[in-house]
Amino acid sequence: MNWPLGKKKQSVINAANEELNNFSTILKNRGINVFRPNPIDFNTNISTPTWSVENMFCCVCPRDVVVTIGNYILEASMSKRSRFFEYLPYRNIIHEYWKNDKNMKWKAIPKPSMNNNMYWQGYWTKFDDFREKSSSEQENILKAYKYILNESEPAFDAADITRCGKDIFVQHSMTTNLSAVKWLKNELDGHVRVHPVHFPYDREPSHIDCTFVPLRPPKTDGTPGLIFTNPERPIDSKEKEIFSKNNWEFITAPMPSNINNQMPFFCQSSKWLSMNLLSLDENTVVVEENEKDVHSLLESHGFEVIKIPYRNVFEFGGSIHCSTWDIEREDVCEDYFPNQ
Repeated sequence: MNWPLGKKKQSVINAANEELNNFSTILKNRGINVFRPNPIDFNTNISTPTWSVENMFCCVCPRDVVVTIGNYILEASMSKRSRFFEYLPYRNIIHEYWKNDKNMKWKAIPKPSMNNNMYWQGYWTKFDDFREKSSSEQENILKAYKYILNESEPAFDAADITRCGKDIFVQHSMTTNLSAVKWLKNELDGHVRVHPVHFPYDREPSHIDCTFVPLRPPKTDGTPGLIFTNPERPIDSKEKEIFSKNNWEFITAPMPSNINNQMPFFCQSSKWLSMNLLSLDENTVVVEENEKDVHSLLESHGFEVIKIPYRNVFEFGGSIHCSTWDIEREDVCEDYFPNQ
């Protein structure tokens, strides 16, 4: 079947909205303030002087677009043309914080041009049959961490960032380049420490929250912190050292149940949406209801697991973590990596 263009079927939209609304209600019932974006018409052509696309993406993935770091709300540049204006639905929320909180800082990376010279034009031609067979040339490209997004302009998706107190880890990927890591280091110096990370077996890395998910920080009594890791995408061995030196333990995600439970037909995400959970605190996580092996593993580590239906949202890009953005938490900024 050809990939469909234009607006989704209304029945598909309704099914996803029902699950989103249920999730919102669950969070509100736990005393969490929930804000919803102001959607725009994404089923429209957009263009700049150098390119155009037939339609945009959607507004179900705030995690991809914006991130809170200390008292900064930071808008990502995005890396795909169809997502150029995806910040707009969240501007009502950002503007309210800016208007009402004198300590809030509003920052956005300069918008990249997204013209042709930002991308490796031959990338997909070279990797057309990548899933069927791999060549030594392809393996060398992967080992060198070369992706379709080159380094000519800084560009990143916010979902390539994960935060642990005073440190943030930024995945170099198809959607985030090293120029953006440099920009983040320059802009956030003195606020947080920025570390690039790589997952060498991931052939199409995009967004860290199905690969490397911090669950719980180390405790002063010596109890190790926990990170949920993808068995098919281990972290680079040298970049793993900072976690080993600071009492973090890795727990391996089980194989996803959605392999057998079948992803929605036009879902663009991998089977590892099973890992795409939301931590409410160091003892409570929200997980998709079908991922029973994930439930069991996390419960064995002492977590309360809130199970919610979410399969219908998958078709719109991502799962529970993708469709949330933590704006404010009752917490302090601790140093979980004193040994660096």
